[in-house]
Amino acid sequence: MKKFLPLVLLLISSIFIFSCKDDDDDYVQVEVDYPTVYDINVNLVQNATNYYGYNQPFNFPLLSQDIVLVYRKNNPGQNSPIWEPLPKTYFFGSDEMDYTFDFTREDVQIDLNANFDLSLTDAAFKSQYINGQTFRVVLVPAVFGSKSSVDPRKLSYEEVIRLYKIDDSKIGKL
Repeated sequence: MKKFLPLVLLLISSIFIFSCKDDDDDYVQVEVDYPTVYDINVNLVQNATNYYGYNQPFNFPLLSQDIVLVYRKNNPGQNSPIWEPLPKTYFFGSDEMDYTFDFTREDVQIDLNANFDLSLTDAAFKSQYINGQTFRVVLVPAVFGSKSSVDPRKLSYEEVIRLYKIDDSKIGKL
């Protein structure tokens, strides 16, 4: 009996060992050249009297730890653009207007909010702040962010491009 018990234990443990297999091939490999830059050229859409916005889905899912940075082109039509990081607040006397953004793994949402009625603004104001807007979206994976002690959300567009060695001559379209 003493010789039989170890054989039974070996047989029972071998059943458990061989019954566990790792054939979980349900993963999706995302092909994104990180870090990368995309342009979005849009007319912001009025969702409420003082709220305009635009939602841009990504062509690929981001990883949950990735960083999305958004910049607004402030001088349309000029040869050397000025990229302002969002969020950005503009003051018009006692009135103020804010560009903000948020993102998920699937999309980026750009918003324009004001404490005054944007629907009553003239055509020149709308062409400067609402219609024909160009936003630049920079995707930085967290692995790149961990290489630097600097928070990329506090850097200018040019500093981000330099820090992550991004070739911004190859701008993609979302």
